[in-house]
Amino acid sequence: MIAAAGTCMAQTLEKMQWFNEPGRWSVEDGALSMFVTPQSDYWRISHYGFTVDDAPFYYATYGGEFEAKVKVSGDYKARFDQAGLMLRIDCENYIKAGIEFVDGRFNLSVVVTHRTSDWSVIALDEAVPCVWIKAVRRLDAVEVFYSFDDEHYTMMRNAWFEDNRPVHVGMMAASPDGSGFDAKFEHFKVTHLPDMRRAEWAARHP
Repeated sequence: MIAAAGTCMAQTLEKMQWFNEPGRWSVEDGALSMFVTPQSDYWRISHYGFTVDDAPFYYATYGGEFEAKVKVSGDYKARFDQAGLMLRIDCENYIKAGIEFVDGRFNLSVVVTHRTSDWSVIALDEAVPCVWIKAVRRLDAVEVFYSFDDEHYTMMRNAWFEDNRPVHVGMMAASPDGSGFDAKFEHFKVTHLPDMRRAEWAARHP
């Protein structure tokens, strides 16, 4: 394991911690790089009939409403190799979103888990060097967006997510069928958003 504090976003990254720390990783110049643990994933029960909760996840804990985003790239090789952003309350409640390599094609992928997991994908016509993933938590929902330039974002999922619960927010990658791969995460940022209910109350009680 190698850990080096960078300059850009170093304060945020230094405060983060591992769930399922991989054998090899580093933080340099505000970017997290890792070699993804082989035969690891996040999934619960549905369709496949098994539960796994053992992939690398580098996170910090946030309350309230927020926007999180990160730039993701990887040397995807095997079926289901994936990397992206994850919001996690516990082992039965989480959302992971990013790029997933399936049957030789790149897909924008979102898995939403509330006791059991579901999976939605948007197939890409060609490989892309990177993708930006953004998640916005408002009240009891999370909107998930993707972008290829950090300017024009398209929503790919709106999912229920329990509000008023602390959330682990960070970067995850998995290699369920493969022997691992190199993944990189840049410009990770979480921005606090004013509580919507409180703002609405204040507007009614000037």
